Amino acid sequence: MPTRSIRLTGAALVAGLGIATLAACGGSGSSSDSSSSSGGGGGSAKKIALLLPESKTTRYETFDRPLFQAAVKKDCASCSIIYSNADQDASKQQQQAEAALTQGANVLVLDPVDGKAAAAIAASAKSQGVPVIAYDRFIAGVDYYVSFDNETVGKIQAQTLVDIIKKGGKTSGDIVMINGSPTDPNAASFKKGAHSVIDSSGFKVAAEYDTPDWSPDKAQAWMEGQISAVKGNLVGVYAANDGTGGGAIAALKAGGVKPLPPVTGQDSELAAIQRILAGDQAMTIYKPVPPEAEAAAKAAIALANKQKPASTKDVEGVPSTILDPIAVTKDTVKDTIVKDNVYKVADICTGSFAAACTAAGLS
Repeated sequence: MPTRSIRLTGAALVAGLGIATLAACGGSGSSSDSSSSSGGGGGSAKKIALLLPESKTTRYETFDRPLFQAAVKKDCASCSIIYSNADQDASKQQQQAEAALTQGANVLVLDPVDGKAAAAIAASAKSQGVPVIAYDRFIAGVDYYVSFDNETVGKIQAQTLVDIIKKGGKTSGDIVMINGSPTDPNAASFKKGAHSVIDSSGFKVAAEYDTPDWSPDKAQAWMEGQISAVKGNLVGVYAANDGTGGGAIAALKAGGVKPLPPVTGQDSELAAIQRILAGDQAMTIYKPVPPEAEAAAKAAIALANKQKPASTKDVEGVPSTILDPIAVTKDTVKDTIVKDNVYKVADICTGSFAAACTAAGLS
């Protein structure tokens, strides 16, 4: 995996955009139905709609929204942004998209709640001459797509899990898989990638669950129901993201499973980084948001001005920018998450996590 170049790009963009400043100008994580901002400067004034899917996953309001807004303003000071968060409601997202089109959006940047349902949004927009960018999650028939290599995400998660289990001396046993939402097209790719590794690893998938709405509570409840059946031979838990991983860990602890088996994750949420340092979670996937948000912003500005954005490849016939994910374990938190200033050491190493941080060389 050519991850070093992506990591450095993420670091440079974070430094250039200034996450602390962006959080102040991008909002505090609320999920308002719509908001807009406008700036002065030269160039043709365009309206860009950013439609994000939910706020349970902390990345969207904390990183994607402010970073995208800042990247647009950097290259198009006169552009205005129509912002909406659908709160995991596909019907609400449809209404928000229609509202953005009514307000005169020149381009939609859409991270769908439901990838299949979002195809109707894309078709409606394109019938009105408005191009659509699929952001983070693929939508068939759009004009552009920006994301990470999602099947590779699942492969990295699963391979890291298998390697950790084998390093612990086990070559057989049960793995439980807690996948993402069945309405999220990325979840299917994560699952496919994970199975490609686990199915040939010598370990058995004893139980598997597709988590509605990526809900940590539902993941926890499901895991609680599996413990009596798998407790005796459980060697690992594949969890598709940090929220479901956190739910699984809570269930395992409540069920008296000791020692905890390695559990995977994704999104590098602060709580997950702390769990990794404390030894409760084995790994997470770091997908640097700055290059993703900046690529989407550049493509949006180009399409709003009826220009062709640059792309790295085609995905199902859609011009795309595809970035590489990075595995984060206890040994690499310092050289990834801390180095790229995703979180400050002072924010990670609070309270009971101080000792774990010292052991990892972070304090």
